[in-house]
Amino acid sequence: MKVNGLRADDLAGTGLVTKQRWAMPLALGVALAVVAFCWRGLVRLVAVLVRLHAFWTAAEAGLDAWAHRWPADAETVAWSRRRRAHLFAEDLRTLGAGPDPAPLPDLPAVEDTDHALGRLYVLEGSTLGGTFISRHLATLPALGPDVRLGAFSPYGAETGAMWHAFRRVTRDRVAAGGDAGRVVGAARATFSALADWCAPVGAPA
Repeated sequence: MKVNGLRADDLAGTGLVTKQRWAMPLALGVALAVVAFCWRGLVRLVAVLVRLHAFWTAAEAGLDAWAHRWPADAETVAWSRRRRAHLFAEDLRTLGAGPDPAPLPDLPAVEDTDHALGRLYVLEGSTLGGTFISRHLATLPALGPDVRLGAFSPYGAETGAMWHAFRRVTRDRVAAGGDAGRVVGAARATFSALADWCAPVGAPA
């Protein structure tokens, strides 16, 4: 089974190291870049951030419930360091806005650690493309020289190290008997849900 460049076989053995295995997170980064750059001034950027804040809030709620049931697995993947919803909220406040009180996206429950890793594959993979978004936004005169947004690139210089650490945990999980197909299925569901949720702000106004 192959999902946006990710196959169940890629998660076995010494997997997640070839160009194919980078395809999904990089594709997500490009998708977020397209959404982020299809804006006309700060109004569009705020709309993008509001949408992403809502998605990350819903996605992290499911992961928090998983972490409560499987705390050792959550600690292994350093879940407490990987939350980003609060960073989107901080970015909105930086721009003089705030989160939208509208309903959050309805995401599937995170049933187990395989599902959690699949969801995290998408959320964490987005930080790779997010570094390029962050650099671009830093050059926009409309934001001003003192405005820095942190949600797109939460780890800064540690982005590569955090991704490699997550990839290693996922590989070890599958090698120890985890279900690669379930990881991929959860990643596919998360990727599709994020694309659908962001579609309204991705279209040109």
